Amino acid sequence: MTETSRNLASAATGGPIIAVDGLTKRYGDLVAVDGVSFTVRPGEVFGMLGPNGAGKTTTVEILEGMRRADSGSAFVGGIDVHRDPQKVKSIIGVQLQSTAFFDYLSVAETIKLYGELYGEKVDVDAILEEVELTDRRKAYFNHLSGGQKQRMSIAVALVNKPQVLFLDEPTTALDPQARRHMWELIQRIQSTGTTIMLTTHYMEEAEELCDRVAIMDRGKIVQLDSPDRLIEQLISTGFTATREVKLATLEDVFINLTGRSLREG
Repeated sequence: MTETSRNLASAATGGPIIAVDGLTKRYGDLVAVDGVSFTVRPGEVFGMLGPNGAGKTTTVEILEGMRRADSGSAFVGGIDVHRDPQKVKSIIGVQLQSTAFFDYLSVAETIKLYGELYGEKVDVDAILEEVELTDRRKAYFNHLSGGQKQRMSIAVALVNKPQVLFLDEPTTALDPQARRHMWELIQRIQSTGTTIMLTTHYMEEAEELCDRVAIMDRGKIVQLDSPDRLIEQLISTGFTATREVKLATLEDVFINLTGRSLREG
């Protein structure tokens, strides 16, 4: 372990909750993650942005203990991901973009089952209320709408009261009402002190939710800062938007005309 890694490991217990130093992952001749270093502060929403193939998913999967880095170090909650990936998994929650559950277990039964797998006594009703699925507690997973399935996957990710919650494109394919309700859910989870690491292709979503974002390209972090500061830095270069900035968007029109309430049949 390098001196930098020792410092990061120490900092993770009293400073950053995630500390990454020189992380590298190769697949043959392809360098998917190329010497990435960053830290995540406790309680923030930290966004990983980048085009497809930029390396963000591989980076996150290493932090989740799902992949092993070729070199570099990563600590989550002071735990060395390389040395003890199982311990890391005990303090994180992971919501995947595509998640399969048992089709013929009810929503409540599924949450209870995952609680038992984690050895946790779960307040099923409280979790269902948090993710707005109380009225679907007896429904089977395969009878849920797309938005309900996304919220269900977050509910399961919360059963072990994670210190860090990983969200992988949580609003993909959701309608405007469902997407905004998801934003509100993420903000409520953050308000409890949970750190959230978010990947998304929606820049509006990142700007709305993230305290800081890391923009990746070709395996490297090319910029890291708050959305506001990144925008200010771009404007300071003399950048001029090619499209007129309007006071409202078509999505605002849609929400105004159809309402903010969820419509899930």
